[in-house]
Amino acid sequence: MACVNRHIASTPTSSSDEHLQARRLASSTRDQNLHDRNTLGRPLLTHARHRVRISASLWKTFNMAPSATIDTAPAVGGTAVVPKEASHSKHGHELQNKTPLQAMSHGDVVLAGIPKFPDFASQRQWQLEHMAAAFRHWSREGYVEGMSGHISVRDPEIHDAFWTNPLGKHFGLLKASDMILVNLDGAVIGGNRTKPPNTAGFLIHAAVHKARPDVHAVCHCHSMYGKAWSVFGRRLEMLTQDACKFRGDAHSVYNSYGGVVLGPEEGEMIAEALGPKGKACILRNHGLLTVGQTVDEAAFLYTSMERQCRVQLLAEAAAANGLPKVLVTDEEAQFNFDVESDPEICYCEFQVYYDLEDELSGGAFKN
Repeated sequence: MACVNRHIASTPTSSSDEHLQARRLASSTRDQNLHDRNTLGRPLLTHARHRVRISASLWKTFNMAPSATIDTAPAVGGTAVVPKEASHSKHGHELQNKTPLQAMSHGDVVLAGIPKFPDFASQRQWQLEHMAAAFRHWSREGYVEGMSGHISVRDPEIHDAFWTNPLGKHFGLLKASDMILVNLDGAVIGGNRTKPPNTAGFLIHAAVHKARPDVHAVCHCHSMYGKAWSVFGRRLEMLTQDACKFRGDAHSVYNSYGGVVLGPEEGEMIAEALGPKGKACILRNHGLLTVGQTVDEAAFLYTSMERQCRVQLLAEAAAANGLPKVLVTDEEAQFNFDVESDPEICYCEFQVYYDLEDELSGGAFKN
């Protein structure tokens, strides 16, 4: 529908007039919400695109902090408010010629980033250990859904093959030696031979690895909040600092569902939806998928996206009662993206989980 410009209090009015306008607007909103619920059995989820301008005193009437004129955009369940500019003008959006990891590390000591290896064998073992730790972290997060869910890591030497988890083993029990090496044609060429890989997992991961040679790890699971948010077929909003790592082309929606993936076409369409720059994809009625240069990055992005889906659902519940959502500005979102989506940063973010799994298991997952 065409964009509608509505100007509330565009001419000088008295305080009593503004309060009257506020009461009328609130009453109208309640009546519309009641109508939507009565006719559909749930809040109306699509609205005409609109921009609303609210004066500072009228904004107070809604028990919100005073604000200058603000632009709003439509959102599921309520209004999303995007400030025209940052909350104040003294934000330091500069890395001062430092890498994101250097900027995040205060003082002379900088966190160690992604390690280098003298040979393929040591890099391969390191990848498998971190892959097993990622699964155990997923188990602790409650992502286990029977046999569903898989991670793949491209082999450092054989680039047209990847390691993946066996079908039918609990995430919390997986070790490095459990992983299976399968090539992009579907042949098992190494690793564990006691259990098969997941067919759906192979088809999805093979398609992504073929389409994205820059990707070294892919994570997919059916976690609760990712599944719940996926039913809307919508991208995440930039509600929080943590959401900004998925800004712009960094995440997308695969807005289709073809059942359990048992044919190559579905995997190919998921890879296409992810796009050439995507770090994550919301699979409608299905779950989430994330990618990275390391399994650590992909696993951290998965956990982060799952939590942002939970935040989005909580925010939508509040917004359904008419409480506007204040989004991160584009400038701040871009700066956060540049820092927090950096592969070295995401790698280091996962190390706190890796260290915990190492401590709690006594290193058992490394075998």
